[in-house]
Amino acid sequence: MKRFLNILAAAAVILSAASCDLELFPKGSLNYEPGNTITSANDLAGFEAGVVAQLRGLEYGQYDQVSDIMVDYYNAVSDYGNNYGGVHRTDDSFTAGDYDTRDNWSGPYGAIRHFNIAIDETLAISGDLATSIGAKAKVARGEAYFARALAYLHMVRHFGKPYGSSSSSDLGVPLVLHYEQTARPARNTVQEVYDQIKADLDSAAYLLSGVAGSARAQRPTVDAVNALLARYYLDTKQYAKAASSALAVINTGNYVLASTDSLMTEEWLNDSGNEPIMQFYASISEGGVGYHTYISPSMAIDDNKEFYYRPYFIPTQTLLDSYEDSDIRKAAWYDDYSTSGYRVYINGTYYEDIKVLTKYKGNPALRSSDTPNGGQAIKPFLISEMYLIAAEAYAQAGDATNAETYLNALQTARGASVTSGSLANIKAEWFKETVGEGLRFSCLKRWGDGFSGRTPQPNALAAGAIMTGASYEQKSMPASDNHYQWPIPTYDMQINSNLVQNEGYAAVAVE
Repeated sequence: MKRFLNILAAAAVILSAASCDLELFPKGSLNYEPGNTITSANDLAGFEAGVVAQLRGLEYGQYDQVSDIMVDYYNAVSDYGNNYGGVHRTDDSFTAGDYDTRDNWSGPYGAIRHFNIAIDETLAISGDLATSIGAKAKVARGEAYFARALAYLHMVRHFGKPYGSSSSSDLGVPLVLHYEQTARPARNTVQEVYDQIKADLDSAAYLLSGVAGSARAQRPTVDAVNALLARYYLDTKQYAKAASSALAVINTGNYVLASTDSLMTEEWLNDSGNEPIMQFYASISEGGVGYHTYISPSMAIDDNKEFYYRPYFIPTQTLLDSYEDSDIRKAAWYDDYSTSGYRVYINGTYYEDIKVLTKYKGNPALRSSDTPNGGQAIKPFLISEMYLIAAEAYAQAGDATNAETYLNALQTARGASVTSGSLANIKAEWFKETVGEGLRFSCLKRWGDGFSGRTPQPNALAAGAIMTGASYEQKSMPASDNHYQWPIPTYDMQINSNLVQNEGYAAVAVE
């Protein structure tokens, strides 16, 4: 156990030395000797635990919220305190110095460093040690390849242009595949980044072929690899392969769509549903990962001592109206005083008729008090997304019959009216189903769509409870808007002259 903890500590030192491989460190700041790190089964276990921990750290929170807040899901409340203000408004205040998008750059690169070291160190195992732990090392390496693919897909979706005819020349993000302390890599093309994602997933598929999937698996499995491949193929417009990868997960029968109110409660409140292809470990000591931005519950300061929500953002009326009353997502994911007894507190006033997003209200088992804290077990892949990918892939390929089959399966489970399998209907279902999951931004980019306006809840508008103006409820972002490519962070631009900034962003001084 002591050796295991020492390896975790050593890995943490490597990871914490800087925020990404692009940064310059003083000589002698690290003592990492390639090929000499894994000397026992405990060492390997430590590295594997580190990979999974870093992978878990790339989901939820800022990695999902920032992109959703940028588009057409929410209105900023009148006392939102400029939280995520730059990305929500995408006006002149949204610059290369924005810390929300910066963290979506530095966080993945910090994790990629760990994944690279894990890959190289497991490859370096030899001799008797390879005989004794070789099989486990292959699984650990497969997990690291999978994790690196996920990190790069997240980055290229946000910092590069969408995959298309110009991907061989459009700039994506720098590919860093080995730990190099003083590297200053240039940006690779979008095509090159997607090619590397595919190569990593091919390696993961081979190495994890014997790791069977199951609902709520806490580590990468062959089903998780197929789920990520489905995302990759959909982005790269390989529709037959996207559908095939999604169906490879659906047809296992391991994952079941929630189809009743009680099953939705098990899925989204208690973290015990059967939709997650992966669901990371969570405990009360860690508190899960909170989505305070949407609810931020607290105890009232008046004599009633009631709980209340204090969100920074509330759902648009367009989002609320997209659900029929029979749709079980409407009751499970949205809340006001009439359904929970919790009022909404905005700018000194309590409201009983404003709805908030409570999809991530928080698992009661992950808190020590009665106050909801938004703490959830992280679910990076859900079977519902596979139904949407299959439906979209078939629709894009001109197969309306199969598109309708998989769209209707999701709609029926959710209690919604079934529709034809048109691309418009599938896009509408993505909008409803994946709210809060950080996928709307990449969907709009993939489709070449923009959005126009964020129609607010009428009572919130009338009460002055939301921010108004051209950058708020009137906001439009056509598909050509440069903000669909996030800015390369200023600090990285300043220390690495090989980087080229995305169009429309000026340099900002680093404080």
